[in-house]
Amino acid sequence: MKVGFAADPFAPRRRQTRVVQVGDVAIGGENPIRVQSMTTTDTQDVAATVSQTERLVAAGCEIVRITAPSLRDAEALGEIKRALVQRGVHVPLVADIHFTPHAAMVAAQHVEKVRVNPGNFADKKRFEVREYSDAEYQEEIERVAARLRPLVRRCKELGRALRIGTNHGSLSDRILNRFGDTPQGMVESALEFLVVCEEEGLHDVVFSMKASNAQVAIQAYRLLAARLEQRAPRLPGYPFHVGVTEAGDGEDGRIKSAIGIGALLEDGIGDTIRVSLTEDPVKEIPVARALAQRYDRRWSEAGGERTVPDPGAPFVADPYSHARRATRAIAVAELAIGGDEPVRVELEVASPDDVEREADALAVGLALRPEIACEGLLVDLRDAEGARRFGAFADALAKRNLRAPLSVRLPAAKVGLVPASAARVVVVVTPETSDAELQQVASAASRLRGPLEWALEARAGALASLLDRAHETSRQASLSRILFSLSDEPATPGARFVHDARLVAARLAARGAGDLPIVLRGGHGRPARDEALLLATATDLGALLCDGIGDAISLPATLLGDPGRALDLGYRILQGARLRTSWTEFISCPSCGRTLFDLEETTARIKARTQHLRGVKIAIMGCIVNGPGEMADADFGYVGSGPGTVNLYVGKELVERHVPAATADDRLVELIRRHDRWVDPPAAS
Repeated sequence: MKVGFAADPFAPRRRQTRVVQVGDVAIGGENPIRVQSMTTTDTQDVAATVSQTERLVAAGCEIVRITAPSLRDAEALGEIKRALVQRGVHVPLVADIHFTPHAAMVAAQHVEKVRVNPGNFADKKRFEVREYSDAEYQEEIERVAARLRPLVRRCKELGRALRIGTNHGSLSDRILNRFGDTPQGMVESALEFLVVCEEEGLHDVVFSMKASNAQVAIQAYRLLAARLEQRAPRLPGYPFHVGVTEAGDGEDGRIKSAIGIGALLEDGIGDTIRVSLTEDPVKEIPVARALAQRYDRRWSEAGGERTVPDPGAPFVADPYSHARRATRAIAVAELAIGGDEPVRVELEVASPDDVEREADALAVGLALRPEIACEGLLVDLRDAEGARRFGAFADALAKRNLRAPLSVRLPAAKVGLVPASAARVVVVVTPETSDAELQQVASAASRLRGPLEWALEARAGALASLLDRAHETSRQASLSRILFSLSDEPATPGARFVHDARLVAARLAARGAGDLPIVLRGGHGRPARDEALLLATATDLGALLCDGIGDAISLPATLLGDPGRALDLGYRILQGARLRTSWTEFISCPSCGRTLFDLEETTARIKARTQHLRGVKIAIMGCIVNGPGEMADADFGYVGSGPGTVNLYVGKELVERHVPAATADDRLVELIRRHDRWVDPPAAS
């Protein structure tokens, strides 16, 4: 089933692109996903920039971007290039240009690729509201084209590549006034520049559609892929540089990046990536490499004929905007899954051998995360002895004030072991499960207190058939309290979690059962403490949540070492996907040579004072390039305005100008207080 943005939304197929040469590194085509980063040094400090570039290359960075905001910076690129060659460091360089076309012309003489931002390369941004007639709008496009054309001609003459890099936070007033602050506006902005490139015969073009909101980034890249396919059907498209900008730091930055980048790679979209962390850029490289290697492997395994049946319906109503699947609410004890309820977070535990000890371990781990709630515990029942201990385990948890609904999971053949007190029963079914066993499950479910969840363990054609059989069995038994679930358990041969879950959603819709909730079970990879597992879990769950699929997520309590960390990861994935907000969300850029203060230290300082403000979004930006624009997606903004000074924003409104850095943190807190968004942090225990 071909859609505009992906070769196949139900199977891992790489988007077909032309090859763009950036120095001696080829992007697109059958080449591996290339890993990029950006220096954070002052470009005119040649020694520091060369040293950081050398460290990036040693870490595995294949393309290095350097900011060139002025002519002097652009000229310094030549010195940097020469110094790198003298050190034996051969890496393509990209000049990052904003506002200054003349700097781009100079930079093109020294680097292998030039990145321009359509929002500020030739347009002005004053946040003005103005209506354009069609004639006036066309005049503006022609004016922009005239400013871009000399650079395009120089790139073609010198054999340089051009990256058309649209940022959600820096769309021009002209684009905002006609298309709004939308993915469509981002795409239109980029395509205006592509027209000029193609008119001049420059085809060494790479696109990016970056946003700090992972949902917006996914939608914009998908929409651009679809539009390029419309312009040149069945021909290889232009390569994409994929990233989530202003992702932040720590686990939050990694999770948000994994969601946005990984979701696109699941669609086959992405030829080169950058993980934008508010940390030393060298720390970005292993994160990016883990994501790239996962999908390089997956795409290489995806050859041959398609084996996924047509589900008979799309997996989501509109892949270019976000909306959760409209599902019925299914009561599970005192909570509910689906409907208008928030996406729930559940933990999976083994049937306890020592009830008291294992209840203690859960209580201690979860007590370290008092700000988030475990909304369900799923106990794996292995045998009759485990079923007998179930009641004692429930009592032990209640004594420790852990009152989350307690459900059980077991194979279809053992449905007779289900305790009467179970909040719901999760029955594992496989292609080998017989029709008689399915009917026994349905018969038992009709007598149980809680709802039935069919846990499907199959893939592709076998998955579709298994779902049909389970759904038909439920229908014949007149069961209405039904859920379906899918696990990323690696023991399921050939499983592709995101594509399989999409198939389940589409298949249910085609059978008139699109309102049945879906539970997503992630985090079952190996090894349990590997950062790659965290990234894979965030990608798998986050990609589906951004599609609107998923009414609950479930993670092993042992994930990352303890139940508190596992629960924390679940909520952070929901926050990264913009589904639930449990802490302050920080939109902080990764720093570069334009940054006017120590971004990593400043971000850590502000987080220490404000991270308890649930539901508040704070942007911490090093300069004005994306700062004011990203204020539209944040409640409050802290933006470098000059050496030692900061501008403070509410939304995108500048409310305090040139605040001394020494007092800016206090002024930000006071600003939050004045807008009634401040609460005092909880007292330390």
